[in-house]
Amino acid sequence: MDYEYLTKGVCSKKINFSIDDENKIHNVVFMGGCPGNLKAIGKLVEGMDANKVCEILEGNTCGIKPTSCADQLVKAIKERI
Repeated sequence: MDYEYLTKGVCSKKINFSIDDENKIHNVVFMGGCPGNLKAIGKLVEGMDANKVCEILEGNTCGIKPTSCADQLVKAIKERI
């Protein structure tokens, strides 16, 4: 199923992704932000278990911000599982 998440407190504005019936993450696309790094996150988490992605990325910060694009992906996933 495809999802869209509007981010808060980061440079990217939106995250699109899907979670399949086996709880695997697919097609992560960040809109806005640092394209190279965000494409890399999408490639790294492709096909991973959603809970494992959350375990790895939760709490990651960006500079002095209390969150990051990776942390926002966790929030998006948790909203859906």
